[in-house]
Amino acid sequence: MARRPVEPPAICDLFICDVFAASPKDDLGTMEHPIFSLSTKPDRRILSYEHNGVSIEVTPSVRGRATIHDKDILIFCISQLMAALNAGREIGRTLQLKAHDLLIATQRDTGGDSYLRLREAFERLAGTRITTNLATNGVEVTSGFGLIESWEILRRTRGGRMISVTVTLSDWLFRAVLGRSVLTLSRDYFGLRKPLERRVYELARKHCGRQPEWRVSLAVLHKKSGSTAPVRVFRAAIRKMIEEAQLPDYTLSEEPGDVIRVSRQGLIEDDSASGLLPPFDPDVLDAARALVPGADVYALEAEWRAFWVASGRPRLTAPDRAFLGWLRGRGALGA
Repeated sequence: MARRPVEPPAICDLFICDVFAASPKDDLGTMEHPIFSLSTKPDRRILSYEHNGVSIEVTPSVRGRATIHDKDILIFCISQLMAALNAGREIGRTLQLKAHDLLIATQRDTGGDSYLRLREAFERLAGTRITTNLATNGVEVTSGFGLIESWEILRRTRGGRMISVTVTLSDWLFRAVLGRSVLTLSRDYFGLRKPLERRVYELARKHCGRQPEWRVSLAVLHKKSGSTAPVRVFRAAIRKMIEEAQLPDYTLSEEPGDVIRVSRQGLIEDDSASGLLPPFDPDVLDAARALVPGADVYALEAEWRAFWVASGRPRLTAPDRAFLGWLRGRGALGA
């Protein structure tokens, strides 16, 4: 595939969230790794996680670790940025949003208590600190940061409700947006109220994607989910999830040997960075890991697909070889 320079996105100082009904987007890094707490009570435990060369330590504030429901704020921000990016607009990591729009987009109640819970979510997101070597947009830097850098309520109504909020995303998360290292979520995701259901859906969307199915051992699923429950309790929760069958787009089933099979239902919405290219087989991703040890190959795959889209979607007879060749080129450049 012939390369040509790709114009970088135009960056602005303040991005106004004004895209109506933007498709929900989630970043690959936090879909893959258990950054967010699944607890419904303040979780003040330090999380240490390591998998396939990626190490993550998540340190909560006194208000507790950011929860998977707090993540709705990040999904809303990423969705707005990606919609603008795809439309050719300028974007920036400081966003101004209307609290009411965020609540509506994430299917939350708009009563007074919801605004208070929203403020608490901002505080947990800003207070949760992450130290990791996880790469975003092809850059691997071991560093510490918050999920959001800062936030500020700009105005309040007479009744005390926040109207407008300014939030600055971490540079790490903004790089994921620039590299289009994101996936589209079902809008029904926000209707999932149980934290574990949300987390298992994320993993299903990330690993199964548009493939017919994905198999994972219960032990690995337990680790990737970030659940602190004993394995026997986790197994019971998964079995209940199988019985209730509430996950959008995917069906879970149990196989012998403590294996969970995730099967896709129907078609999954294409992402702008994926275009019409088929998903890679697992052996292609294994080959990619061998070429770039320690890197997040899913993020690199998303970056390569974005490069292919920006190059005019040229016809490829062997997309897998083109992807691996691109990775070899990055290695030669020390990227």
